[in-house]
Amino acid sequence: MDARAVIVASANGREALAEGMAVLRRGGTALDAVEACARIVEADPRDESVGLGGLPNLLGVVELDASIMDGTTLRAGAVGALQGFLHPITVARAVMDRLPHVLLVGAGAARFARESGAEPAELLTDAARRYWEDRLRALGESASDIGSRGELATLVRPVREHGTVNFIARDAKGGLASAVTTSGWALKYPGRLGDSPVIGAGNYADARAGAATCTGFGESALRCGTARIAVDRMARGISPRAAARSAVADASAIALKPFHVLALGADGAHAAASNVAGRSYAVIEDGMAEAVLVPRDHLHTAGPDGSPLSGELWDRT
Repeated sequence: MDARAVIVASANGREALAEGMAVLRRGGTALDAVEACARIVEADPRDESVGLGGLPNLLGVVELDASIMDGTTLRAGAVGALQGFLHPITVARAVMDRLPHVLLVGAGAARFARESGAEPAELLTDAARRYWEDRLRALGESASDIGSRGELATLVRPVREHGTVNFIARDAKGGLASAVTTSGWALKYPGRLGDSPVIGAGNYADARAGAATCTGFGESALRCGTARIAVDRMARGISPRAAARSAVADASAIALKPFHVLALGADGAHAAASNVAGRSYAVIEDGMAEAVLVPRDHLHTAGPDGSPLSGELWDRT
């Protein structure tokens, strides 16, 4: 097997890839590399879809989801609806390393984060608060009154896609690992989990075949089991490109909403696909000074008015 170290990521992870490759060059594992990359984006307030500065739920609370998976052992850890901690990916890894569980959510995840010595943080930035207040105002609601409102379900709306960051790494020994971290759907119903913390939906790695991660409309990945299916297809000999394309096609068939899949094969081959035109993903390989962006394959799907999908979450009509 070609011992080629490589890391791929969603486009918003590009700046973190050099650090991940440095981890691999120092002899670190693929698992170490994806965690290091994810932590960088989680701490960056410029990315409104991840960690610090992530957009809040309807009540103005930032809830974070993350998962990490070791493709060599199939061990995994995840947290959902975690509040008040800077690095959910590290809490997810602690779940994997210290507990017999895979997924912790809500208050239990926060308790475990404290026990694990995770770094606490106020995650709601001024910019994210302003976005939340403006969105509520557009819905005819006020930030001061939303907490006492009797029903929130009617306020959940399709919103502009706000993304997630994901990383897949292959180390020099052929080990694979994947990591996904997000603040989820902006102004989501409190407690909503997307696909990112669900192993097999938004994240799956198996060093014998490959790894896949998802961004976009998480409910589709939950319904399709997208990441595991993409890896199963690679296990049957399908290329990462074909696996990513077919996984996007599956998700688009059940919900006409933006959806993106990233795939890395056991041999280091990589690809990504999207049903939105003009999307890219980031890649760095050993020997490269910095990461580059590579176009995703575009599957041509149309919105309700017949026009190509843009970065909006659309209601199916």
